[in-house]
Amino acid sequence: MITIIKELGRAFFLGVLIFLILNIITFANEGVIVFNQSLITKFLYNQLYTIVIYLGNAFFIRFLFNRYGKKIYSFQIIFRFVLGSMLITFFCVFVLNTFIWVLVHGASFNQAIANQHVGDFLGPMLIALVVSLIFTAFFFYKNKQESKVKEQKVIAGRATAQFDALKNQLDPHFLFNSLNVLTSLIEENPRGAQKFTTSLSKVYRYVLEQKSKELVTVEEEINFANTYISLLRTRFEDSIVFNISETLINKEAKVVPLSLQLLLENAVKHNQVNPKNPLEITITDEHNYLIISNNLQPKSVLKSSVGVGLSNIKQRYHLLTTRDVVIEKNATHFKVKIPMLTKQIATSMTKQEIYIQDKRYKRAKERVNAIKGFYGNLTAYLIIIPGLAWLNYQTTDFPWIIFPTLGWGFGLLAHGMEAFGYNPLWGKRWEERKIRELMEKDI
Repeated sequence: MITIIKELGRAFFLGVLIFLILNIITFANEGVIVFNQSLITKFLYNQLYTIVIYLGNAFFIRFLFNRYGKKIYSFQIIFRFVLGSMLITFFCVFVLNTFIWVLVHGASFNQAIANQHVGDFLGPMLIALVVSLIFTAFFFYKNKQESKVKEQKVIAGRATAQFDALKNQLDPHFLFNSLNVLTSLIEENPRGAQKFTTSLSKVYRYVLEQKSKELVTVEEEINFANTYISLLRTRFEDSIVFNISETLINKEAKVVPLSLQLLLENAVKHNQVNPKNPLEITITDEHNYLIISNNLQPKSVLKSSVGVGLSNIKQRYHLLTTRDVVIEKNATHFKVKIPMLTKQIATSMTKQEIYIQDKRYKRAKERVNAIKGFYGNLTAYLIIIPGLAWLNYQTTDFPWIIFPTLGWGFGLLAHGMEAFGYNPLWGKRWEERKIRELMEKDI
């Protein structure tokens, strides 16, 4: 209900704007506009047509958004939108013309059809086309800005996400257990100890190499998982079974680094691992997802878990893509599906540079929004004030137009000075200079 009321308000405002523009054009061509009952009737008809056509197109846009989502910004969908907008406008004008001819002028349905001509549709369809193109340009601009904001969030959140990821990449208990295994192997199997040490060094080398990357290839992650599982096999021997599908579709696709390690570690941590009930871990792919599943045999005594590992993976994926990490659990199996991506977001900025750039971007965005708001205010001023001046000229000799012109004008002037950061007493950007000065004094 609230949405419909908002759309009606927007449609009414758009109708007023269109009516003012059309009358300004008429005044420029004919030199006079008579303020009488006929003008009021034209205004009411204008509002009726505008509201109906606007609502028809608004519901059509909503349908496209629900069906195509972000794909609506492709040229193919935009072409469909413009074409559909023309057809909806044609249909709305036809229905309204028929309605007016039958109910207002008392014509029959056949007469109403016969009285409609091509020229009756050209004006509304032209206006609808212009408005559709303006809305399309606006949504293109808005989507572009949202994409930039998302990109900046990826950059700004990268430092925090990396910090959380590195904290949880290798459980300290894993290192402790690995060193215990190594200690026993040194005495019992020196050659095995040497292999174990080599694998352990590869694991930590991989961690150091990948810590600055958002994404790595599936092949790299699988190779690391093989190394990691070899350590687990040394520790648990035949109590763990590890299977990787030989038919992975796209090994060059990307996943977040060390996601497999976190999931393998979770599987070992939360399940019983013994020769009688071996833990079976399988890695496959399906529908562009890398799937890690294991048989479910939970430990009888287990500390409460807050799901830090899974939360870590979800957070990093959330910063990089709209595709979600999928978790499925039933009585016998636990399965996690992580998206395989095809585009890597690369950046080599330090954490300090990321922080500074993010702050600068936010401040620049605030300034742009303030300037954009000022220009919107200025546009409305330049459209409405002339309309009010014309209305004043046509209706009375008292120059009441002075009051809204000066009142709104002073407000517009203050808005402009605020948007562009100009203070008439202390000059431009005085506040920023003063803040910088005080900060330097504190240092």
